[in-house]
Amino acid sequence: QVQLVESGGGLVQPGGSLRLSCAASGFTFSAYAMRWHRQGPGKEREWVASINTGGSTTTYADSVKGRFTISRDNNKNTMFLQMNSLKPEDTGLYYCVPGTLIRGQEYWGQGTQVTVSS
Repeated sequence: QVQLVESGGGLVQPGGSLRLSCAASGFTFSAYAMRWHRQGPGKEREWVASINTGGSTTTYADSVKGRFTISRDNNKNTMFLQMNSLKPEDTGLYYCVPGTLIRGQEYWGQGTQVTVSS
């Protein structure tokens, strides 16, 4: 079955960095574009960044552009989100999501919590 396991979250001070990982299994990871989404406290889920199948094309929400970097390692079925210059408004639960449906279904991981606070 499809599994998406996010990790790497934690508590960090403003201006700090974190690197999130998403370990994927149960589908052909290299055949799917992937996305990161997040949901802050009291907010709706929002898209953060996307990456194409080969990793050559990336796009970012304006709120994170220049601070976050999305990448992937298809040999290890893993996607990453390097987050620098973190701000309190980056606080939230971060999820990895395949870019398209897998066998007709949408899949989300359980998320990893990022808290930016002094």
